[in-house]
Amino acid sequence: MNTPVSRGWQHAVVTGGAGFVGSHLCTALLDAGTEVTCVDDFSTGQRANISALLDRPGFTLVEANVSEPFAVRRPPDLVLHFASPASPADYLRLPLHTLEAGSLGTRHALALAHGSGARFLLASTSEVYGDPQQHPQNERYWGNVNPVGPRSVYDEAKRFGEALTTAQADAHGTDTGIVRLFNTYGPRMRGHDGRAVPTFVRQALAGEPLTVTGDGRQTRSLCYVDDTVRGVLAAAASGLRGPVNIGNPAEVTMLDLARLVIALTGSRSEIRFIERPTDDPAVRCPDITLARDKLGWEPRVAAEEGLRRTIAWFRGHLDDGS
Repeated sequence: MNTPVSRGWQHAVVTGGAGFVGSHLCTALLDAGTEVTCVDDFSTGQRANISALLDRPGFTLVEANVSEPFAVRRPPDLVLHFASPASPADYLRLPLHTLEAGSLGTRHALALAHGSGARFLLASTSEVYGDPQQHPQNERYWGNVNPVGPRSVYDEAKRFGEALTTAQADAHGTDTGIVRLFNTYGPRMRGHDGRAVPTFVRQALAGEPLTVTGDGRQTRSLCYVDDTVRGVLAAAASGLRGPVNIGNPAEVTMLDLARLVIALTGSRSEIRFIERPTDDPAVRCPDITLARDKLGWEPRVAAEEGLRRTIAWFRGHLDDGS
């Protein structure tokens, strides 16, 4: 399987590089010997995520909103567009910002890649499948999305980003790829970002009730961040246009996830059922046949091990605002 080293990237630009997944990508690229420019406006990213990178040779921070034209000090040969609010708490709070990151932000990142002759990779999402009527979801499925619901600002921003990326490649020959990420979790998530894993872990460590929406039978497929990063970089190195699903096909209900978090933390927390959000998907599970066949990629970290690592990180960051 191709790696950043074998591809020989000299300079990568990571938009949203101070975010959860983006910061892990910055670290992986630096470790592989690639110079990295992180572009972030810190609307949802955190400086703490990249604090250990600021003094590393080859790392540059550009504080900018990608929805406006931005510049980097030298042309890249890889552009990873990960700038976007990605959690429910963020995109419901920042609806227009989310739509602009997926539209104007994608356009500006594509322009940078095209002008530099760089490989471009768009971080899309399983949310493009909406509340799916196909299960598991493969890349040929068009989805079941409410275009005017509360989640639409994120769903449609990503769907538009995919359309724009495809049109750019068709019209101008830009080297583009699209990855659809499924329920990534791990260290550096924010405890109040509204996603299930950090919410349950934060509540369990605080001895609070774990708030499970609906009856808890809705499912998600959890992919540990190290596996996601490997998949993203494999897709970038491959030249595959995609879209390609990057996720873990091991499905879990939210009720079982809550019980597992309680067991792994040793918490005495109870489970409390609350109202389920509007348009919350009933199921979510990737078909990763394409990633296995074309990238030689599949997840390695089982849910229990990934949750142990995530819980350990949260225990060490309870008092620093994370």
